[in-house]
Amino acid sequence: MSTDISDATSGGSGNGAHASDLGHIVLAFDDNRLVGLLFGEFDQNLAMIEQKIGVDVIARGNKVTIKGDGDACEQARHVLESLYQRLLSGEDLVPGDVDGAVRVAAQSAAQLSLPTLETKNRQSMAQISTRRKTLIARSTTQDAYIRAMDRVEMIFGVGPAGTGKTYLAVAYAAALLERGEISRLILSRPAVEAGERLGFLPGDMKEKVDPYLRPLYDALYDMMSPEKVDRGLQSGMIEIAPLAFMRGRTLSDAVVILDEAQNTTSMQMKMFLTRLGEGSKMIITGDPSQVDLPPGQTSGLREALALLKDVEGVAQVRFRDQDVVRHELVARIVRAYDEAGRQKAEAKASRVTEAD
Repeated sequence: MSTDISDATSGGSGNGAHASDLGHIVLAFDDNRLVGLLFGEFDQNLAMIEQKIGVDVIARGNKVTIKGDGDACEQARHVLESLYQRLLSGEDLVPGDVDGAVRVAAQSAAQLSLPTLETKNRQSMAQISTRRKTLIARSTTQDAYIRAMDRVEMIFGVGPAGTGKTYLAVAYAAALLERGEISRLILSRPAVEAGERLGFLPGDMKEKVDPYLRPLYDALYDMMSPEKVDRGLQSGMIEIAPLAFMRGRTLSDAVVILDEAQNTTSMQMKMFLTRLGEGSKMIITGDPSQVDLPPGQTSGLREALALLKDVEGVAQVRFRDQDVVRHELVARIVRAYDEAGRQKAEAKASRVTEAD
């Protein structure tokens, strides 16, 4: 792959930009077999880059010309080069990967959520690999999350739906299990919606809690073959452990994932966190804004985040609406709800002030 970069030398543009602010980059990709995959069907990947970054991208043969604002052109170049490297390494490319590469390029100059982990301006993002699939972080927060899972024993991943916090946790655990670095994967989730009625559902315990753990299963089957997952469930190497049944256990040589942790009570969270044994990691995920507990009951997740924020060996990674990797509409929905919650809180505070 070769690159030709030059500044525009013509007069100013209609939007008032100076000539020196404009960029002109030509990229040539050596492997013609991969060019079609890089550009996408009907050049849809290039169109996405144009739309999201605000540049003109023109493809001719194995060459791409990028024109526009100088910084935006550089961003588009980083995106195309990183995607091409993925293809060279034999990985697949889907529209979500393009969106993730754009997101990473846009955030590359910003410090990661965990300042001590990595420096600024790093284009190489963390990844999780199994024999079945490789995941590459699609935002700097995802990158910090994966690196935190590598470095500490207890990780809280909190934030809105669609940010990948649960999916990445299961993928990471599956990778460790496949490499033999742990002997068990334990999945847990509070079944708040069913309450005491859980015992009246048909089937054994696994069948009773399966509906609540479906997101965890989906990630497992993505990262491991169905046969391996099924064998793991039968042998106990992969275990479904309802939160209420965790009391009294010591969980060693395992990755233990607690999903939807915002729906734990204070007592349940303390009980769960103190199950950590030798050679184990705990990954706790949840969205503090989506608590389904009865009114007046404290969320164990909210309390734990406050109590453990300065405890050595515990990492807290907070996802935001900008980290949503599902449909763009999901991010807009999250922002709308957050704004409504903010306005409601301000109105309540104003009423209290007036009453005083």
